[in-house]
Amino acid sequence: MATLSFKPSQRFRLPDWHTNAQLLSTNAELKRDASHQIRQEARVLRNETNNQTIWDEHDNRTRLAERVDTVNRWKEMLDKCLTDLDAEIDALTQMKESAEQNLQAKNLPLDVAIECLTLRDSRRDIDVVKDPVEEELHKEVEVIDATKKALQQKISQTFEKLCLLQEVRQQLNSDHRGKMETLDIDRGCLSLNLKSPNISLKINPTRVPNGSSTLQQWDEFSQFNKNRAEAEMKEARELREAIFLTIAETNNELEAQRVATEFAFRKRLREMEKAYSELKWQEKNTLEEIAELQEDIRNLEEDLRRKLLDLKLCHTRLESRTYRPNVELCRDQAQYGLTDEVHQLEATIAALKQKLAQAQDALDALYKHLARLQADIACKANSMLLDTKCMDIRRKLTVPAEKFTPEVDTFTRTTNRTMSPLKRCQLELA
Repeated sequence: MATLSFKPSQRFRLPDWHTNAQLLSTNAELKRDASHQIRQEARVLRNETNNQTIWDEHDNRTRLAERVDTVNRWKEMLDKCLTDLDAEIDALTQMKESAEQNLQAKNLPLDVAIECLTLRDSRRDIDVVKDPVEEELHKEVEVIDATKKALQQKISQTFEKLCLLQEVRQQLNSDHRGKMETLDIDRGCLSLNLKSPNISLKINPTRVPNGSSTLQQWDEFSQFNKNRAEAEMKEARELREAIFLTIAETNNELEAQRVATEFAFRKRLREMEKAYSELKWQEKNTLEEIAELQEDIRNLEEDLRRKLLDLKLCHTRLESRTYRPNVELCRDQAQYGLTDEVHQLEATIAALKQKLAQAQDALDALYKHLARLQADIACKANSMLLDTKCMDIRRKLTVPAEKFTPEVDTFTRTTNRTMSPLKRCQLELA
């Protein structure tokens, strides 16, 4: 007969079993609650950090874009400054060359004046007098020496200013290259994103590199370069104006002295020559004015024809729009605009016709005055011919008759040469 055997093991009571099950269930709920809380906090943290990261990246991208714009504006200002500086250097160089050419050109009148004085030293006996011609020749030599000294001083100042401008240009060019390199770097940073292949972690990226400057120092550096360049260019422009003024003044002084020197030789013809030159200048300007007025009259007539075509176009449009059916025949903005255009064109055509009539009257007046000018020019030419012949005839008192040859042209009083058909005709008429 088989018997039931009991294993010697611990036996728990039934309340303990229920308590254990209840404890496991309670702990499971607590663990799940804790896990749920952690998950919710993790989601909130993820959302907050993602938003913060996105906004930080957006803000810094905006800052980078603004910085690129700021650097680019400075680059453009430096570009313009460099362009202006190069133009100023070229202009000052050309002005320096012009001053050097003017200085070189002063040698000819100086040689002529000295030669005249030397030739006048060949006078004999009572003719060796200190007359107004000799005084004017000595004064001419002094004026030429003074003008040469003034031009040489301006040339030296120009050379020094060109050296300063080149120095400023090098500094600006260096600043400009720095801006270009900075733009390349910042634009490269601006183009980076999370999918860029060349992004990686760096060692101590937040360090402050040696030689870093503040934003104020950066701005003041470029502003100083720009201000210095502008100041140097302003001084260069003033120097160019001074050189131009010096050249003009020296040329005017020399020309005035030349006229004063020659005045002793050509006193009788001076007034007549001035009147003749004035009339020729007036004739030239009158002919130019006639040509311009004729061209303007043609333009007025062409504009008048075009305005008539425009008026025909408006009339046709208005007439065509009268055939719109029923309620479509309304006075819309197009109708008002076309009506205003017709009125405007009619007023324009009237004004053009009036101005055309005035221009034609002015042209007739110019032609009449031109005829009077040309008649007076012929009179002056005849008077100049008579006076010049008188002076040329008086040369026979010092030149033997067999060697006498007219040495002056009737109109220009230069060395005689074959006259043009026009001058020959004027001589025959005279």
